[in-house]
Amino acid sequence: MTANALGAYLRARRELVTPQQAGIPEIGVRRVPGLRREEVAMLAGISPDYYLRLERGRDRHPSVQVLESIARVLRLDDDHLAHLLSLVADQPRRRRRPRTEKPPAGVLKLLDSLSQPAFIEDRYFDVLASNRLARALTPGLTPGGNQLRDLFLDPAVQAVHPDWKNVTECFVANLRQAIGTDVDDPRFIELTGELSLASDHFRQLWARHEIRSQRGTPIRMVHPRLGELTLNRERLAVAGTEALMLVVFHADPGSADAGKLLQLALTAQDAELVALGIGEHDPARTVGIS
Repeated sequence: MTANALGAYLRARRELVTPQQAGIPEIGVRRVPGLRREEVAMLAGISPDYYLRLERGRDRHPSVQVLESIARVLRLDDDHLAHLLSLVADQPRRRRRPRTEKPPAGVLKLLDSLSQPAFIEDRYFDVLASNRLARALTPGLTPGGNQLRDLFLDPAVQAVHPDWKNVTECFVANLRQAIGTDVDDPRFIELTGELSLASDHFRQLWARHEIRSQRGTPIRMVHPRLGELTLNRERLAVAGTEALMLVVFHADPGSADAGKLLQLALTAQDAELVALGIGEHDPARTVGIS
């Protein structure tokens, strides 16, 4: 963990709130677009000297009431407030996690039986396993890959996401939330270090200290043959593991996107049969796509 995680977080979030958002006049020349330290202190009802001590790490045990007042000024939502509180709590030393957690055998059987694209990810967004429909949907879901790295560094994966900027923002904020205060994790350091060196966009997003819980959400994707489709993305915790998630893509029943997923399933099945040498693609199996 960094020597002054609380100060780094307060500073990053302070720089994202403009005087206009805080409801105060913009006076004088500003070196950064956000609030000054004394402005945060004034709005939170604490002394400027005390707020300065917090940012500089000289006081690491502020009260919950003080942190909630600062969170209000910095416009932090519930996820960001929870993260802020975690930075000052006395955290027990976490047991070092194994580098790669293995999905249970039963979940792997379930994964292969699903009729929707699905895969298993860990908290670093490594793809540990996927079914054939997921691999047919996007190359970024091949086991052994990392979704975060691919989003920032692989043009083929970027082309899948027409809302690429929003997707990257979501993934980075999700990573912050998943890691929490466990920032000395070697795998986390390796991944964020690689992306910080290789991507200006990642560096900018990481510096914002955005926090976002991972929830089910619709996501737009572009398939080279099926075109654009909008799928619901659900994340289900895998019982018996520390942080593995089963992620399933599904379309609204009766929608054009549901028809596209059916076409994807038929094509993937035909390809598998041909690969096994027991079938050929049958044009009569093609499903109309509106």
